[in-house]
Amino acid sequence: MDGALSVTIGIVGAGSMGGSIARGLVDAGVVAPGRLLVADHEAEKLAPFAALGARVFADGRALVDERPDAVVLAVKPQVLGDVMRACAPGLAGRLVISIAAGVPISTIEAALPGARVVRAMPNLPVQVRSGATALAAGSLATSDDLELARTAFAALGAAFVMREDQLDVSGAVVGTAPAFFSLFVDTLTRAGVRAGLPAQACRELLETTMRGCAEQLLAEGVHPRAYMERVTSPGGTTAAALRELEPLMAAGSEEAVDAALARTRELAEG
Repeated sequence: MDGALSVTIGIVGAGSMGGSIARGLVDAGVVAPGRLLVADHEAEKLAPFAALGARVFADGRALVDERPDAVVLAVKPQVLGDVMRACAPGLAGRLVISIAAGVPISTIEAALPGARVVRAMPNLPVQVRSGATALAAGSLATSDDLELARTAFAALGAAFVMREDQLDVSGAVVGTAPAFFSLFVDTLTRAGVRAGLPAQACRELLETTMRGCAEQLLAEGVHPRAYMERVTSPGGTTAAALRELEPLMAAGSEEAVDAALARTRELAEG
């Protein structure tokens, strides 16, 4: 980033995701601490942000009354309705970014008449500024609104603008991917232990390898298939392992994404 944005951003909800977004924006230099507003009903969650220099509030309505340039609704889907009802009077004509999974833009726009809505789907690694976020614009959001949202989330990792139907697919693929990757490390660790490796050493070796592979793929821009070929000798051990693993992973991944999408649609239907 060349410098902090000259906007004030309010974040309603200082939990795991909301707090990570708030800290990441400041750490990345996107938002100056004095231009960050954070609201949460739990005082202990607000203390670190007050110490950081942000302005803190006990509820979203008080934050919205300060008229920030953008408001991020970082609360769970099951409480989003209550938060929107409380904040609606102050959000007409303002940029509102929702990260609530399974809550479509149409529902948010109906609850917040006149708001310029952008829906965002970040995943957990935004906590270490290595996350991934898909963004979709509502009917009143401007190109400047979308660019502000994209810039903010790009400071926390990768951010791409998509159609809303693609946003749901991103949630089913990218949103669940941290759990998939963790599952793979866990199951591969168990396989290694069964074959004779010490558990802690095996896990740490795999975690370091996963980080290294990701850094190489990103830095070099190489296709994952080409990367696989780089470490696979014809007739070698990796080739033998891939013959067993790839069909299982291909089928399992498709079924897992389909299941996540089905659950997303159930949540959207209430």
